[in-house]
Amino acid sequence: MSTPAPITCHVLDTTTGRPAVDVAVTLTLLKPLGPSAPFSARTDCDGRIRAWTNELPGPSMHEVIESLGQQGHEMMEWALRFDTGSYFGNGKTFFPEVEVRFFVTGGQQHYHVPLLLGPWSYTTYRGS
Repeated sequence: MSTPAPITCHVLDTTTGRPAVDVAVTLTLLKPLGPSAPFSARTDCDGRIRAWTNELPGPSMHEVIESLGQQGHEMMEWALRFDTGSYFGNGKTFFPEVEVRFFVTGGQQHYHVPLLLGPWSYTTYRGS
């Protein structure tokens, strides 16, 4: 079994009360040394992203976080970008894109970022 990604997310559609399936999401390291080439994924049938794909050849997310921690960069800023416009359809949402920025510290922690999403509002929090 593969090691879970250190950063995962979950999208729930508040208009249907169901997972938001097939939402395109990118994950980018902003600081330090960023912005990086983004990692990308699409939400699965449960609205979750458990693994990411490198958009360009390079280190995995595990390697990036571990390497920066070893170099003394304890605080990293990342951004999740959710393509909400494509999910709801053109002109059917106030937010064509939702970006959530957050801090990650070096080490073996797991970060889970749920997004509760409607066409006219959204909320997020640090999950477990």
